[in-house]
Amino acid sequence: MMAIDWKGLNPAPVTLFKDNGDVDFDGNARLAKWLASIPGVKSLVILGHAGEGTFLTHDEQLELIRVYKDATPLPVVAGITGEGTKVAELEAKEKFEAGATGALVYPNHGWLRFGYQKGAPVDRYKAVAQSGLECILFQYPAVTKANYDLDTQLQIAAVPGVTATKNGVRDMKRWYDEIPALKNAFPNLAIMSCHDEWLLPTMFDVDGLLVGYGNMAPELLLEYLAAGKAQDYTLARKYHEQLLPITRAVYHRGSHMEGSVALKHALRARGLIDNVNVREPLKPLGDGADEEIRAAVKASGLTVIENALAA
Repeated sequence: MMAIDWKGLNPAPVTLFKDNGDVDFDGNARLAKWLASIPGVKSLVILGHAGEGTFLTHDEQLELIRVYKDATPLPVVAGITGEGTKVAELEAKEKFEAGATGALVYPNHGWLRFGYQKGAPVDRYKAVAQSGLECILFQYPAVTKANYDLDTQLQIAAVPGVTATKNGVRDMKRWYDEIPALKNAFPNLAIMSCHDEWLLPTMFDVDGLLVGYGNMAPELLLEYLAAGKAQDYTLARKYHEQLLPITRAVYHRGSHMEGSVALKHALRARGLIDNVNVREPLKPLGDGADEEIRAAVKASGLTVIENALAA
Protein backbone atom coordinates (compact mmCIF):
# COMPACT_ATOMS: atom_id res chain seq x y z
CA MET A 1 0.00 0.00 0.00
CA MET A 2 1.30 3.43 -0.92
CA ALA A 3 2.04 5.54 2.17
CA ILE A 4 3.84 8.45 0.50
CA ASP A 5 2.04 10.88 -1.78
CA TRP A 6 4.69 11.55 -4.43
CA LYS A 7 2.41 13.80 -6.50
CA GLY A 8 4.10 17.10 -5.81
CA LEU A 9 7.59 18.34 -5.07
CA ASN A 10 10.04 16.02 -3.33
CA PRO A 11 13.20 18.06 -2.72
CA ALA A 12 16.60 16.45 -2.25
CA PRO A 13 18.13 18.76 0.38
CA VAL A 14 21.82 19.50 0.62
CA THR A 15 23.71 18.48 3.74
CA LEU A 16 25.13 21.38 5.73
CA PHE A 17 28.51 21.29 7.42
CA LYS A 18 30.16 23.38 10.11
CA ASP A 19 33.43 25.19 9.46
CA ASN A 20 35.29 22.36 11.22
CA GLY A 21 33.84 19.79 8.80
CA ASP A 22 31.27 18.23 11.13
CA VAL A 23 27.67 17.81 9.99
CA ASP A 24 25.60 20.81 11.08
CA PHE A 25 22.56 18.96 12.36
CA ASP A 26 20.87 22.14 13.65
CA GLY A 27 21.30 23.82 10.28
CA ASN A 28 19.91 20.80 8.51
CA ALA A 29 16.88 20.80 10.82
CA ARG A 30 16.20 24.46 9.94
CA LEU A 31 16.38 23.72 6.23
CA ALA A 32 14.05 20.73 6.67
CA LYS A 33 11.50 22.84 8.54
CA TRP A 34 11.54 25.54 5.87
CA LEU A 35 11.03 23.07 3.02
CA ALA A 36 8.28 21.28 4.95
CA SER A 37 6.45 24.58 5.52
CA ILE A 38 5.78 24.99 1.78
CA PRO A 39 2.42 23.54 0.66
CA GLY A 40 2.95 20.97 -2.05
CA VAL A 41 6.22 19.59 -0.70
CA LYS A 42 5.45 15.91 -0.15
CA SER A 43 8.65 14.34 1.17
CA LEU A 44 12.31 15.11 1.81
CA VAL A 45 14.85 12.90 0.07
CA ILE A 46 18.18 12.85 1.88
CA LEU A 47 21.50 11.02 1.59
CA GLY A 48 21.58 11.25 -2.19
CA HIS A 49 23.89 13.01 -4.61
CA ALA A 50 22.74 16.54 -3.79
CA GLY A 51 23.00 15.71 -0.11
CA GLU A 52 26.53 14.30 -0.32
CA GLY A 53 25.09 11.14 1.22
CA THR A 54 27.94 8.80 0.38
CA PHE A 55 30.40 11.27 1.90
CA LEU A 56 28.84 10.86 5.35
CA THR A 57 29.83 8.20 7.84
CA HIS A 58 27.45 5.41 8.78
CA ASP A 59 26.59 7.12 12.09
CA GLU A 60 26.16 10.53 10.45
CA GLN A 61 23.70 9.10 7.96
CA LEU A 62 21.52 7.54 10.65
CA GLU A 63 21.63 10.66 12.81
CA LEU A 64 20.63 12.85 9.86
CA ILE A 65 17.57 10.65 9.33
CA ARG A 66 16.64 11.09 13.01
CA VAL A 67 17.11 14.86 12.76
CA TYR A 68 14.84 15.10 9.73
CA LYS A 69 12.27 12.82 11.33
CA ASP A 70 12.15 15.00 14.43
CA ALA A 71 12.14 18.28 12.48
CA THR A 72 9.19 17.66 10.16
CA PRO A 73 6.08 15.50 9.82
CA LEU A 74 6.90 14.81 6.17
CA PRO A 75 8.12 11.38 5.10
CA VAL A 76 11.90 11.09 5.13
CA VAL A 77 13.29 9.21 2.15
CA ALA A 78 16.84 7.90 2.46
CA GLY A 79 19.30 7.00 -0.25
CA ILE A 80 20.28 3.31 -0.21
CA THR A 81 23.72 3.10 -1.74
CA GLY A 82 25.46 0.05 -0.27
CA GLU A 83 27.38 -2.14 -2.69
CA GLY A 84 25.96 -5.63 -2.78
CA THR A 85 22.40 -6.83 -2.26
CA LYS A 86 22.91 -8.10 1.31
CA VAL A 87 24.67 -4.88 2.29
CA ALA A 88 21.80 -2.82 0.85
CA GLU A 89 19.25 -4.99 2.68
CA LEU A 90 20.95 -4.39 6.04
CA GLU A 91 21.38 -0.69 5.28
CA ALA A 92 17.67 -0.37 4.51
CA LYS A 93 16.69 -2.05 7.79
CA GLU A 94 18.89 0.33 9.78
CA LYS A 95 17.52 3.38 8.00
CA PHE A 96 13.95 2.20 8.52
CA GLU A 97 14.65 1.78 12.23
CA ALA A 98 16.16 5.28 12.33
CA GLY A 99 12.89 6.74 11.04
CA ALA A 100 13.01 6.71 7.25
CA THR A 101 9.76 5.99 5.42
CA GLY A 102 11.08 5.61 1.88
CA ALA A 103 14.16 4.46 0.00
CA LEU A 104 15.78 5.92 -3.10
CA VAL A 105 17.51 2.76 -4.27
CA TYR A 106 20.79 3.40 -6.07
CA PRO A 107 22.34 0.85 -8.42
CA ASN A 108 25.50 -0.94 -7.42
CA HIS A 109 28.49 1.24 -8.15
CA GLY A 110 30.15 -1.55 -10.12
CA TRP A 111 27.29 -1.54 -12.61
CA LEU A 112 28.28 1.96 -13.70
CA ARG A 113 31.45 0.52 -15.19
CA PHE A 114 30.61 -3.06 -16.04
CA GLY A 115 26.83 -3.20 -16.42
CA TYR A 116 24.54 -5.62 -14.59
CA GLN A 117 23.44 -9.20 -14.98
CA LYS A 118 19.80 -9.73 -15.81
CA GLY A 119 17.75 -10.21 -12.67
CA ALA A 120 20.24 -8.58 -10.30
CA PRO A 121 18.50 -5.17 -10.10
CA VAL A 122 15.08 -6.63 -9.28
CA ASP A 123 16.61 -8.79 -6.54
CA ARG A 124 18.20 -5.65 -5.06
CA TYR A 125 14.80 -3.96 -4.87
CA LYS A 126 13.15 -7.05 -3.36
CA ALA A 127 15.81 -7.10 -0.65
CA VAL A 128 15.44 -3.40 0.19
CA ALA A 129 11.62 -3.55 0.16
CA GLN A 130 11.69 -6.21 2.89
CA SER A 131 12.77 -3.48 5.30
CA GLY A 132 9.36 -1.80 5.13
CA LEU A 133 10.70 1.20 3.23
CA GLU A 134 8.63 2.39 0.29
CA CYS A 135 10.97 2.19 -2.71
CA ILE A 136 11.69 4.46 -5.65
CA LEU A 137 12.89 2.93 -8.90
CA PHE A 138 15.93 5.07 -9.74
CA GLN A 139 16.72 5.27 -13.45
CA TYR A 140 20.27 6.47 -14.12
CA PRO A 141 21.34 8.39 -17.24
CA ALA A 142 21.52 6.43 -20.48
CA VAL A 143 25.22 7.25 -20.82
CA THR A 144 25.97 4.97 -17.85
CA LYS A 145 25.89 1.17 -17.81
CA ALA A 146 23.76 1.26 -14.67
CA ASN A 147 20.60 2.47 -16.39
CA TYR A 148 17.86 -0.14 -16.69
CA ASP A 149 16.28 -1.33 -19.94
CA LEU A 150 12.50 -1.29 -20.10
CA ASP A 151 12.07 -4.97 -19.17
CA THR A 152 14.16 -4.44 -16.03
CA GLN A 153 12.18 -1.34 -15.10
CA LEU A 154 8.94 -3.27 -15.48
CA GLN A 155 10.27 -6.08 -13.28
CA ILE A 156 11.29 -3.61 -10.57
CA ALA A 157 7.98 -1.73 -10.77
CA ALA A 158 6.17 -5.02 -10.11
CA VAL A 159 7.96 -5.52 -6.78
CA PRO A 160 5.57 -4.91 -3.84
CA GLY A 161 6.67 -1.72 -2.12
CA VAL A 162 7.96 0.01 -5.26
CA THR A 163 5.56 2.92 -5.66
CA ALA A 164 7.43 5.52 -7.72
CA THR A 165 10.19 6.04 -10.24
CA LYS A 166 12.76 8.81 -10.30
CA ASN A 167 13.67 8.94 -13.97
CA GLY A 168 16.89 10.64 -14.98
CA VAL A 169 17.53 8.80 -18.25
CA ARG A 170 18.40 12.07 -20.03
CA ASP A 171 17.58 10.50 -23.38
CA MET A 172 14.28 11.82 -24.64
CA LYS A 173 13.82 9.08 -27.21
CA ARG A 174 13.87 6.54 -24.39
CA TRP A 175 11.74 8.77 -22.14
CA TYR A 176 9.02 8.98 -24.82
CA ASP A 177 9.08 5.19 -25.28
CA GLU A 178 9.54 3.98 -21.71
CA ILE A 179 7.46 6.35 -19.56
CA PRO A 180 4.20 5.55 -21.42
CA ALA A 181 4.99 1.84 -21.14
CA LEU A 182 5.50 2.13 -17.37
CA LYS A 183 2.30 4.16 -17.00
CA ASN A 184 0.33 1.63 -19.02
CA ALA A 185 1.60 -1.36 -17.07
CA PHE A 186 1.48 0.30 -13.63
CA PRO A 187 -1.06 3.16 -13.57
CA ASN A 188 -0.43 3.78 -9.86
CA LEU A 189 3.34 4.10 -10.21
CA ALA A 190 4.22 7.75 -9.57
CA ILE A 191 6.42 9.19 -12.32
CA MET A 192 8.97 11.75 -11.14
CA SER A 193 11.55 13.61 -13.19
CA CYS A 194 15.01 14.44 -11.91
CA HIS A 195 16.20 16.31 -15.01
CA ASP A 196 17.25 19.38 -13.01
CA GLU A 197 19.22 20.92 -15.86
CA TRP A 198 16.37 20.73 -18.40
CA LEU A 199 13.01 20.04 -16.81
CA LEU A 200 10.72 21.43 -19.51
CA PRO A 201 10.71 18.39 -21.87
CA THR A 202 9.67 16.07 -19.03
CA MET A 203 7.27 18.35 -17.14
CA PHE A 204 4.14 17.24 -19.03
CA ASP A 205 4.45 13.52 -18.25
CA VAL A 206 5.09 13.50 -14.51
CA ASP A 207 3.17 13.20 -11.27
CA GLY A 208 5.91 14.90 -9.26
CA LEU A 209 9.50 16.05 -9.15
CA LEU A 210 12.40 14.63 -7.17
CA VAL A 211 15.10 17.21 -7.66
CA GLY A 212 17.97 18.91 -5.89
CA TYR A 213 16.54 22.01 -7.57
CA GLY A 214 13.78 21.78 -4.96
CA ASN A 215 16.21 23.14 -2.34
CA MET A 216 16.53 26.57 -3.84
CA ALA A 217 13.27 27.25 -5.72
CA PRO A 218 10.46 25.11 -4.29
CA GLU A 219 7.82 27.82 -4.63
CA LEU A 220 8.31 28.36 -8.36
CA LEU A 221 8.87 24.67 -9.08
CA LEU A 222 5.44 23.87 -7.63
CA GLU A 223 3.81 26.42 -9.94
CA TYR A 224 5.86 25.08 -12.84
CA LEU A 225 4.76 21.52 -12.03
CA ALA A 226 1.10 22.59 -11.85
CA ALA A 227 1.39 24.14 -15.32
CA GLY A 228 2.85 20.89 -16.66
CA LYS A 229 0.10 18.79 -15.12
CA ALA A 230 -2.47 21.14 -16.68
CA GLN A 231 -0.72 20.64 -20.06
CA ASP A 232 -0.37 24.43 -20.24
CA TYR A 233 2.77 24.75 -22.36
CA THR A 234 2.66 28.54 -22.50
CA LEU A 235 2.63 28.87 -18.71
CA ALA A 236 5.21 26.12 -18.23
CA ARG A 237 7.45 27.86 -20.75
CA LYS A 238 7.06 31.08 -18.77
CA TYR A 239 8.40 29.38 -15.63
CA HIS A 240 11.17 27.76 -17.65
CA GLU A 241 12.29 31.16 -18.91
CA GLN A 242 11.96 32.78 -15.49
CA LEU A 243 14.11 30.10 -13.87
CA LEU A 244 16.63 29.84 -16.71
CA PRO A 245 19.18 32.19 -15.10
CA ILE A 246 19.41 30.06 -11.96
CA THR A 247 19.22 26.82 -13.96
CA ARG A 248 22.25 27.94 -15.92
CA ALA A 249 24.14 29.22 -12.89
CA VAL A 250 23.64 26.02 -10.88
CA TYR A 251 23.24 23.15 -13.36
CA HIS A 252 24.84 24.26 -16.62
CA ARG A 253 28.32 24.08 -15.14
CA GLY A 254 31.35 21.98 -16.03
CA SER A 255 30.14 19.00 -13.99
CA HIS A 256 26.76 18.07 -12.57
CA MET A 257 28.53 17.46 -9.27
CA GLU A 258 29.26 21.18 -9.15
CA GLY A 259 25.53 21.66 -8.92
CA SER A 260 25.59 20.32 -5.35
CA VAL A 261 28.05 23.06 -4.42
CA ALA A 262 26.21 25.72 -6.41
CA LEU A 263 22.94 24.81 -4.64
CA LYS A 264 24.49 25.92 -1.37
CA HIS A 265 25.46 29.28 -2.88
CA ALA A 266 21.85 29.74 -4.01
CA LEU A 267 20.53 28.82 -0.57
CA ARG A 268 22.90 31.32 1.04
CA ALA A 269 21.78 33.98 -1.43
CA ARG A 270 18.20 33.34 -0.28
CA GLY A 271 19.19 33.71 3.37
CA LEU A 272 18.55 30.09 4.27
CA ILE A 273 22.08 29.00 5.21
CA ASP A 274 25.16 30.88 6.36
CA ASN A 275 28.00 28.99 4.65
CA VAL A 276 28.73 26.87 1.59
CA ASN A 277 30.95 24.24 3.20
CA VAL A 278 31.23 20.94 1.35
CA ARG A 279 32.94 17.64 2.02
CA GLU A 280 35.59 16.05 -0.21
CA PRO A 281 35.66 15.03 -2.99
CA LEU A 282 33.51 18.10 -3.74
CA LYS A 283 35.52 21.27 -4.19
CA PRO A 284 34.63 24.93 -3.67
CA LEU A 285 33.57 26.78 -6.81
CA GLY A 286 35.95 29.17 -8.52
CA ASP A 287 36.27 32.91 -8.13
CA GLY A 288 33.19 34.81 -9.17
CA ALA A 289 30.76 31.91 -8.76
CA ASP A 290 29.06 33.32 -5.67
CA GLU A 291 28.42 36.67 -7.32
CA GLU A 292 27.17 34.92 -10.46
CA ILE A 293 24.73 32.75 -8.50
CA ARG A 294 23.49 35.66 -6.40
CA ALA A 295 22.73 37.58 -9.59
CA ALA A 296 20.91 34.55 -11.02
CA VAL A 297 18.80 34.16 -7.86
CA LYS A 298 17.73 37.78 -8.20
CA ALA A 299 17.10 37.52 -11.95
CA SER A 300 14.88 34.46 -11.42
CA GLY A 301 12.74 36.33 -8.91
CA LEU A 302 13.67 34.16 -5.94
CA THR A 303 13.17 36.17 -2.78
CA VAL A 304 15.37 36.37 0.28
CA ILE A 305 13.77 34.56 3.23
CA GLU A 306 13.94 36.94 6.17
CA ASN A 307 15.06 35.66 9.58
CA ALA A 308 15.42 32.07 8.29
CA LEU A 309 18.61 31.49 10.28
CA ALA A 310 16.96 32.63 13.49
CA ALA A 311 14.16 30.08 13.18
